[in-house]
Amino acid sequence: MPSTSDDLAYSLDPVLWAKGVLGFHPDSWQASLLRSRSKKIILNCSRQSGKSTVCAALGLHESIYRRPSFGLVIAPTQDQSSELMLKFDEFRGAVELPSDYLSTDTKLAVRFANGNRFIARPGSEKSARSFSAVTLLLEDEAARVADALYNSVRPMLAVSNGRHVLMSTPFGKQNHFFKIWDEQRDLWEWYEIPAEKCPRITNEFLEEEQRTNPWFEQEYHCVFMDSEGSIFSSDLFRSLANPAVSAMKF
Repeated sequence: MPSTSDDLAYSLDPVLWAKGVLGFHPDSWQASLLRSRSKKIILNCSRQSGKSTVCAALGLHESIYRRPSFGLVIAPTQDQSSELMLKFDEFRGAVELPSDYLSTDTKLAVRFANGNRFIARPGSEKSARSFSAVTLLLEDEAARVADALYNSVRPMLAVSNGRHVLMSTPFGKQNHFFKIWDEQRDLWEWYEIPAEKCPRITNEFLEEEQRTNPWFEQEYHCVFMDSEGSIFSSDLFRSLANPAVSAMKF
């Protein structure tokens, strides 16, 4: 068990806690995220850059040190929300807590003895909208989360003044994730993490992917590509929607 002074330091600095307790040494952008107190954060990240890992650590730190705390994970599918929950569980196994600290524990829900909860839900508007007073809303693979689900969970943060973290690799120029990144980014604390900023992804791997993967720019360089099979680009449609452009004769 950490000493009282260590525990106070850990409560104030999630990065110190992650290193000292979890054995997790965050990259520089992950450290900035852990220390951030912004209410709205959007992460546009390469595949395998560590976005789910750092958000799992953030969720566990708040579950232990913030009262009250209610962390909710949403994702397009149950398998995807379960993946972040699995990372949360792995970190939780490294934390030395009193034996009675956890009062209930299921695969997709944890209730701590201090009353805090951390729950993961699949991408269903009906299954997620029943919750309230969420203090930390983690939206994984947000580029693939339906707009109906996004719109239904936002009011959960109203009374609690909770935090909303969107994290994803781009998936075409569609849905709220693209719209926020493209039009509303000034309202959010934002991070763009291409693969080159992840020390665990080698140059050799990226060189091969660049030669063979047609989605390379989207998967590794955070670029929003037009949907495969589109005849006209989304940029063309947006220009045609502009009255000034629409008035032009072609």
